[in-house]
Amino acid sequence: MEDLKEKFEKAKERVFNLKQKPDNDTLLKLYALYKQATEGDVQGDKPSVWAMKDYAKYEAWEKLKGMPSKKAMEEYIALVEETVKKFG
Repeated sequence: MEDLKEKFEKAKERVFNLKQKPDNDTLLKLYALYKQATEGDVQGDKPSVWAMKDYAKYEAWEKLKGMPSKKAMEEYIALVEETVKKFG
């Protein structure tokens, strides 16, 4: 598991060094997978639909409910690899 955590941390760093900003769908997926990997299932009250950005982030994370942390880390790493290829 330690090797996976190291890969996860390196993937997180790579996201912050992209040359271009990814599209919103990719950003939401990255956010949700990161939160699921680090905090587990979604927590707190669902934001108002009028707070669109927070609402979208909450919903993206909520869709991953029940996903184990290890699987979320693996999917996050894979998505980062894909994102780096597209957005540098």
